[in-house]
Amino acid sequence: MKNNLLFDFTVDKTTKTVFVNREFAAELSLVWDAFTKQEILDQWWAPKPWLAKTKIMNFEVGGRRFYAMVSPEGQEHWSIQKYTSISPITNFKMWNAFADQDENPELPGSDWDFTFSEQNGTTKVSITIYNESLDRMEKMIAMGFQGGFTMGLQQLDELLLTLKNK
Repeated sequence: MKNNLLFDFTVDKTTKTVFVNREFAAELSLVWDAFTKQEILDQWWAPKPWLAKTKIMNFEVGGRRFYAMVSPEGQEHWSIQKYTSISPITNFKMWNAFADQDENPELPGSDWDFTFSEQNGTTKVSITIYNESLDRMEKMIAMGFQGGFTMGLQQLDELLLTLKNK
């Protein structure tokens, strides 16, 4: 399916920052829910054939999401996200790090800033990911972050079509 929705993925090594801008043909409230509700997030966050499996999620300032990306063979790669700021429907920020299965973070981590806006039924999500170290950012990129995250956002696009037609 071809569309004219914005998608931009930029890596800036000098500032250790990744910028992602993506538009979705869905209402702001639905896109917000897709990023903040476990039951929707787990349906698209991992690139197929991987699955996202959330063990704990409390979306509130000071809360966290502890989840694994699970391979088709059952291998788990854990991450922890700690929510640092929430402005309902427009913005949330979190600190993110890889972790072990016992929730011990692998430092350094990264700071994610999600901004949501809507115009004429199209919702734009702008994500800024600041990495605490260049090595961590390069590891994330080498692990296929750009391709995987792009695939996840495409899966979200498809899921939003299904959800808005319910």
